[in-house]
Amino acid sequence: MTVQILDGKGKLLWERDGDDLDSADLQGVDLSSAELEGAMLSDANLQRATLREANLYWAVLFRARLQECDLRKARLCGADLKGADLRDSDLRGADLGVDNLGGATQLHGANLTGAKLDGASLKGAEYDFLTVFPADFDPNAHGMKFVGMPRT
Repeated sequence: MTVQILDGKGKLLWERDGDDLDSADLQGVDLSSAELEGAMLSDANLQRATLREANLYWAVLFRARLQECDLRKARLCGADLKGADLRDSDLRGADLGVDNLGGATQLHGANLTGAKLDGASLKGAEYDFLTVFPADFDPNAHGMKFVGMPRT
């Protein structure tokens, strides 16, 4: 099986043999408006990638490197972002709330230092004692749910 990522006009941006994108190097790639629902992107390098308005519903981004990523207005409902590095990413207007079945976006152990979260929907998203937030960010004020131990 070959996995392909196409832009909004059908142009091939990236191709890989296999059935997932785990550990893929997509650094700096423009994936604006990409359909990545349920994509397997664990340990992927997405540093400085543009994922503006991308659909990452139920995507698995476990330990993904998302530093300085443009995730404005991205749909991340129900995504697994456990251990993800989101330092200095732009998440303004992104939806990290619960999915249609009530499943939470998981931010256990994620690093959001310096992330822009203005206008982001975080209601119901889960975090734990390892999650690092930007200075002066109050997860409870944004309706996030603290869970004592990360789920596996």
